[in-house]
Amino acid sequence: MANRLIHESSPYLLQHAHNPVEWYPWGEEAFERARREQKPVLVSIGYAACHWCHVMERESFEDEAIAAYMNEHFINIKVDREERPDVDHLYMDALQVLNGQGGWPLNMFVTPERKPFYGGTYFPPKRVYQRASWMEVLEAIHMTWLKKPEDIHHQSEQLVAHLQQLSLTETAVDIETENPQQHFETVFRNIMGQADMESGGFGAAPKFPQTMTIQFLLDYYFFTDNKTALDQALLSLDALLNGGIYDQVGGGLARYATDNDWLIPHFEKMLYDNALFIQVLSDAYKITGAARYRRVIEETIAFCLRELSPVQSGKGFFAALDADSDGEEGKFYTWTYEEVLELIPDIHPALLEYWDITPEGNWEGATILHNDKPLHYILEKYSLTSENLDELLRTAKQQLFGRRAQRNRPLLDHKILLSWNALMASALLKAAAALGEKKYSDTASTLLDWLLQTFLKEDVLYRSYDGKQVKFNASLEDYAYLIKALLDYSSTLADGRYLDVAQSLYQYTVAHFSDPQQMFFYFSDEAQKDIIVRKIETYDGAMPSVNAMMAENSIRLARWYEDQETESRGKRMLLSMQAKVIRYPTSFAYWATTLQRYNNLNTLLIAGNNIEESLSTLHRTFVPHVLLMPVQPGNQLPVCVGKNLSGEQQLYLCDHFACLPPETGLRNILSKIKVKEMLE
Repeated sequence: MANRLIHESSPYLLQHAHNPVEWYPWGEEAFERARREQKPVLVSIGYAACHWCHVMERESFEDEAIAAYMNEHFINIKVDREERPDVDHLYMDALQVLNGQGGWPLNMFVTPERKPFYGGTYFPPKRVYQRASWMEVLEAIHMTWLKKPEDIHHQSEQLVAHLQQLSLTETAVDIETENPQQHFETVFRNIMGQADMESGGFGAAPKFPQTMTIQFLLDYYFFTDNKTALDQALLSLDALLNGGIYDQVGGGLARYATDNDWLIPHFEKMLYDNALFIQVLSDAYKITGAARYRRVIEETIAFCLRELSPVQSGKGFFAALDADSDGEEGKFYTWTYEEVLELIPDIHPALLEYWDITPEGNWEGATILHNDKPLHYILEKYSLTSENLDELLRTAKQQLFGRRAQRNRPLLDHKILLSWNALMASALLKAAAALGEKKYSDTASTLLDWLLQTFLKEDVLYRSYDGKQVKFNASLEDYAYLIKALLDYSSTLADGRYLDVAQSLYQYTVAHFSDPQQMFFYFSDEAQKDIIVRKIETYDGAMPSVNAMMAENSIRLARWYEDQETESRGKRMLLSMQAKVIRYPTSFAYWATTLQRYNNLNTLLIAGNNIEESLSTLHRTFVPHVLLMPVQPGNQLPVCVGKNLSGEQQLYLCDHFACLPPETGLRNILSKIKVKEMLE
């Protein structure tokens, strides 16, 4: 018999719709019943591609006896963290205060007033290694609720007060009068203190892509000529694209690796990881001209269009692919030695060594395809040219891909999230610029049009689309990422049709998300009443800090509209975070990158007839400190006032709101901005 989740559209919630647990979706109905019956509430949070969420469901939530106990003594709520990141952020912060750790599934016990008092992540069905079983946790919470309600009340009040204080602390202003380049030397040293200089990446396993930290290193190399920064950035990128974390057959990056050498991924594939991967690869390609980066950009976009977009239309990208198929993690992606030989009896031994295909396998008796051998070693050992090896790989990939297509596929999380799609639009635009591929900017244009038509209703944004209707008011994440994507479009193409939309959305966030100091932005809209603490999010997570992106948006919009007040807000946000950025750069990498770019920022207005060639050259050139403003004749934006926009090409290089005399040719402009030649 189905529970209330059967009426939801989230694939994650629908997975639990036939559990014997009487799950509610997040909403007033559940909390009203909890108040009426004076029961504690379990808020259980996860997402469709979460492996350990599936495990706990099978072990505990499908168990009749456990479910009966939960139904008798608790009101039980299931939340898809991707639909309601505000709920997830609130209770994840509470969990980290309680336990110093986080993760999913997130199981938080709260009062009928939504105040948290105890929580944890995965709990086993039986006690193991001194870890309490799920039933033991339930029984302990139930008995404390009955016998010591004052303890729960005290704990919840203290915890909520602490969460409120944490949010207030984030708004503390610590503005310095200068932001010299020497600060970024300290940021660089602190990053390198965590860098894995053998295997790439930062820190120990589990290892996440940390593309935002890699981006800072690429920028730092540009500004300082520090080759160590570039070497670590490229080492980390090469480790990703050669490792098991990258799907060597079908393209696409998995969420993280469980080992130091990037061999064993957690096989789920998320849209946002791949969008951020494309973005940083595009800049690596601009710097190096390396064919491997172009190839992986193209493969990753092809994967997203093929497997995460309905009919490859670009009209929305789905959220994720699960790690599991046929109840086993990674089964869809791994191979046995016998399978490969059966499929390709005459496979070249170079490919067996290149992909580490052996009879014993490299993971639980199977093989995760990866490449840990230097390319020159493979070429020399087997007397191959690069062209020979590329052709062998291309043919073998086609054969493996064809066989894999016959397997049962992992679950597709088919909801379409505004913020993740905005990241993908930015990725497509960046790839279009770096590779000179108009098809990618065309796809981005189609996507942005569709996002605005679908998610913007009566000047208000929504967050999630289930194929029929939009749901949930948008969070700051949605506004910030969409505004950036619209600005990226305006800087990529001489088409300003989205600028006023970006400005309007920005003004909405100022009016409805601003903190009392009118500097930072809350994660949730002031009109949203079902969150007991409005959070100010400053850390980077798997995605960029929303406040860092709003600081960037403020400055970029200010340059288009010559609005010094808006730029001042962005600058104050950046400078107030400076001390944290310097001390913890891998947790604030997007802030670090934005700060460094702002410290060197120029704008370049390019107008007139036949600007396409100059614009194409600028797009292929890595100039992270230059905000491009291509405009059409007749443009009435404030930045265009008093400038000759018609006739011969005119290029105006500006610092803040003061511009040099216009140039007609690109050569002189390039001599005035720092430009590096491609390495290869």
